[in-house]
Amino acid sequence: MKQQPVLVICMGVSGSGKSTIAADLAQEFDLEFIEADDYHSDENKARMKAGIPLTDEMREPWIDTLCLLLKARCRNGINCTLAYSGLRRAHRQRFRELGFRTILLHLGGDRNLIAERMAQRASHYMPASLLDSQFAAMEPADSEPDLVTINGTAPLAEVIEACRNRVRDFLRPKIPT
Repeated sequence: MKQQPVLVICMGVSGSGKSTIAADLAQEFDLEFIEADDYHSDENKARMKAGIPLTDEMREPWIDTLCLLLKARCRNGINCTLAYSGLRRAHRQRFRELGFRTILLHLGGDRNLIAERMAQRASHYMPASLLDSQFAAMEPADSEPDLVTINGTAPLAEVIEACRNRVRDFLRPKIPT
């Protein structure tokens, strides 16, 4: 019997550490790393770089592209980790419906510390001025049992270990009772 592929989504506002954590998990658990930011349109990147937040309508083509990419990976049995903001509940649900066994790791944390991290990034198009709009757009994860919140502003080694432990538990075969 073919095993269902897994999708580990590292989500959170810009600067929460999702790319760092998703890349680490990909390396640790032999998953394909996908950086969702790489699939934004040039128009969306320019808008964000100018300090203008995206609307849900502007996010839709991006989500569509990510879903197509992931659906192909799922069909081919490829296990993945995705670094993705996960701001909207409806978008998170679309990823759950792609056929993967899915877990979402929400890297939450202190707004001021995340802003400090963003200020230290030199090459990213997302300015710290958009951080408040990201926090405002992040829909709560109530009633999403596959979503785990991790303190993303703890020391990096602790965040990595907490995420690795969650993924280890998630990947452990379930014994029927």
